[in-house]
Amino acid sequence: MSTPQTLPRRGAILAIALAAALGVAAPLAWAESPPRAPQAAVDIAYEQFTLPNGLRVVVHTDRKAPIVAVNLWYHVGSKDEPAGRTGFAHLFEHLMFQKTEHHDGEFFAPFELVGATDMNGTTNNDRTNYFQNVPTTALDMALWMESDRMGHLLGAVDQAALDEQRGVVQNEKRQGQNQPYGQVWEVLGKSLYPKGHPYHHSVIGSMNDLDAATLADVQQWFRAWYGPNNAVLVLAGDIDVATAKDKVARYFGHIPAGPTMAQPAVDVARRTATTRDTLEDKVPQTRIYRVWNVAETGSEDLERLQVLAHVLGGARTSRLDRRLLHTDRLVDSISAMAWGGQLGSRFMIMANVRDGVEAAQVEAAIDEELMRLIAEGPDAGEVERAKTAVRAGFIRGIERIGGFGGKADALAECTVYEQDPGCFRRSLDTIAATTPEQVAAVGRTWLAAGDHVLTVVPGERREIPEEPAVTPAPFELPAVDAKFTHAQPQVDRSQGVPVPESFPELAFPALERARLGNGTQVILARRSDIPVVQMSYEFPGGYAADQGRKLGTSGFTMGMLDEGAGELRALEFAERAEALGAVLSSGASLDGGNAYLSSLKENLDPSLALYAQMIRAPRFDQSEIDRVKATWIAGIRQEKARPNGAALRVLPPLLYGEGHPYAIPLSGSGTEASVAALSRDDLVAFHRDWVRPDNATLVVVGDTTLAEIVPALERHFGDWRGTGPAPELPAVDAVARPASPRVFLIDQPGAVQANIFVGQLVPSSKDDGATRFGIANSVLGGTFTSRLNMNLREDKHWSYGAFTTTVGAVGPRPWIALAPVQIDRTADALAELRREISEYASGETPATDDEVAKIQATEIRGLPGSYETASSVLSEIAAMVRYGRPDDYVEQRRAEIEALTPAQVRESAATIDPERLTWVIVGDLSKIEAPVRALELGEVSVVDADGNPVTGR
Repeated sequence: MSTPQTLPRRGAILAIALAAALGVAAPLAWAESPPRAPQAAVDIAYEQFTLPNGLRVVVHTDRKAPIVAVNLWYHVGSKDEPAGRTGFAHLFEHLMFQKTEHHDGEFFAPFELVGATDMNGTTNNDRTNYFQNVPTTALDMALWMESDRMGHLLGAVDQAALDEQRGVVQNEKRQGQNQPYGQVWEVLGKSLYPKGHPYHHSVIGSMNDLDAATLADVQQWFRAWYGPNNAVLVLAGDIDVATAKDKVARYFGHIPAGPTMAQPAVDVARRTATTRDTLEDKVPQTRIYRVWNVAETGSEDLERLQVLAHVLGGARTSRLDRRLLHTDRLVDSISAMAWGGQLGSRFMIMANVRDGVEAAQVEAAIDEELMRLIAEGPDAGEVERAKTAVRAGFIRGIERIGGFGGKADALAECTVYEQDPGCFRRSLDTIAATTPEQVAAVGRTWLAAGDHVLTVVPGERREIPEEPAVTPAPFELPAVDAKFTHAQPQVDRSQGVPVPESFPELAFPALERARLGNGTQVILARRSDIPVVQMSYEFPGGYAADQGRKLGTSGFTMGMLDEGAGELRALEFAERAEALGAVLSSGASLDGGNAYLSSLKENLDPSLALYAQMIRAPRFDQSEIDRVKATWIAGIRQEKARPNGAALRVLPPLLYGEGHPYAIPLSGSGTEASVAALSRDDLVAFHRDWVRPDNATLVVVGDTTLAEIVPALERHFGDWRGTGPAPELPAVDAVARPASPRVFLIDQPGAVQANIFVGQLVPSSKDDGATRFGIANSVLGGTFTSRLNMNLREDKHWSYGAFTTTVGAVGPRPWIALAPVQIDRTADALAELRREISEYASGETPATDDEVAKIQATEIRGLPGSYETASSVLSEIAAMVRYGRPDDYVEQRRAEIEALTPAQVRESAATIDPERLTWVIVGDLSKIEAPVRALELGEVSVVDADGNPVTGR
């Protein structure tokens, strides 16, 4: 369950296009426009109907996979909370994941049994939504569950459930506040909107109001807002409208309508003067937020502000990037964005100020670029690149039927806010028709004045005082509108949740193979759902190849491939990429590196040409190395300032020991000193040794054939050859576990949570027992309803979530359990973690038959939904390549999971040795050190975020 405060709702088509289009730093295209294929038409077809009780239903048919996305939006968010009841919408989102009158247990439990994917719920200022993708045969179950919590919840909401979820929400708030810059959104809301405005308070609300919430309060809140006439249900995927009408009427038709609750009037809260504030926080660098209140969602002005945001700071070639990042070198990163709100939207510029630069100098440069843009307007090329980016992002986004930002999200958002499921068409048309003059005009209208500047500076973190508690006014419900009826008979719920008897079979695409003249193996999986071709050139090496080199060499080198190639300098390269609507990127992981391309089918050949330049001939210009190096080092400092980042820098070296190739920060980013020492020669040498066609594999997934793609690849890569002999792969040998448990503490003064990590090495991802251990891990902490999360979150409500995971590796890999917990429960939570892990691994409380069956069901029945997108197929094939798996690995793994016995899982759980664990705990040592030492988990050491011993304490 999530509250997207820091990633606010976008709006119309931006629900699925903006993240992929405007928010992606993507290079692309040709100096002279190459011949292009005709543009593919893009749309989301739908039908709609309304039940007599007012429930609006939108149906989209997409038969590419045997799954259905169920997406239910309630038109209620934090904007609807009166004084004294802040946080109620989000609190109720959590309560609706509890038991109902006909289902006694966690909402997620039945969905895990049928293999649902993309399950979650979120709350923002304007709405609450719930979503899950289910196998087609489990649609009845999903509709039964959603209708039961809409129509039959209140009888199950008791004081215990309220207290439990109140504690979980409060830990969610602490978790957000515990991050660097984590207090920003609460501060901004209060600064941008006057007291009494619906957007003045944060979505997660006030601790005081949450503490004061009574059972009567939340029951009245539910009666007001969660009726069918205040909801929109979208069903997308393997379904048609006739089936939808029958099923939705059966499950939802009997639920009586609720009152018609008034929506607040649009109130942009337009500002006329600049205001500013400074926030001191435990952050590694100064960050500037500059925000304007702008036109509400659904307005043409907001769509044009999206184009302006792209030109100004939404792309690698944007004006702010060119000036402040590339030319003046004043920032380590900068961005501009606009996101929609029902009552009013926000336009924001955010900049991370480079070390040694004054914030005032950055502000002045931003202001100059903004004023120049709105006075003179963008040129036609800038606007066209922005339009291409939006369209390309939309095409990529509509591959997904559900989840965050899929087609179901777009249809629901349009229906809720504009009463038109197809409002994304208007948005696309508005953006396509936008002219440079209109961009300048909308900028002058909204951005010439009225900004608020928040500067976050390094210092001590102080708790933001909450506004004085207010006694809420009596909450009277309006009458139900007489036009709504609910004559439909109810399904018999006495038998409980309807569980399907059969499930769709996995249909992983067939793999076709070829070999290029340069020795590279090509693997193709055909997917023609959208006119896009994705590919990943997979190379050996990775972070492990940093051994004998400076730490961070692999990641830094691979990250530099798209910073100019061939004759194109960095900005020229990015400009070409944007013009083509392509996404190019490159990076490294523990055991390898890769270079990625996502190309529109219509621009495949010119995109391939740019891709080949990136891989074969990166420029490694010294000026770009210097620029990226400063940003990279700032990123390491940001990593160390985040509790999880600090722990994952320290834990692997402790597990592997000095000299092992994996004894490095898990991110592979290196250290400030090692990255500062990198030379151009280091990058050239790494590229020569490891980015070469021999021993490489090119994975292609998308709308193409071998007959089409192989000749194109031969044109661009066929004559590419490696230089000299290929280096030997690093030896990633087995490592002895420590003789006894160890505890390492990292101080984070002022932290309101402690972040607990515990780790141990387990056999490789290539090990014959890897699948069995994966099931054993899931029983302990791999799913929402696993033991650790049920204990620390749902039972004790000391944490927002506690989980276990493994990191894929060719050699011995880390198994990690993690739990952020409220600071005053650190020792208690540690004791519970130790007990749970010890009893499970030792066999004292072994995996039960039911637990194993649940994980088997989740894994097997979730496979059809797991490979809905081309990118998920691409990732799976890349893993097959990395770990030497056969082409039918997905089917083999499925059969192995199906055949597993509880006895085998119990035996595999003993892979974990509770007497040789390594604990890393990040928190305020003034509050947690003494209680942790008193537990006597093992020898205790205090280290810094680089793992160095802290002395003189």
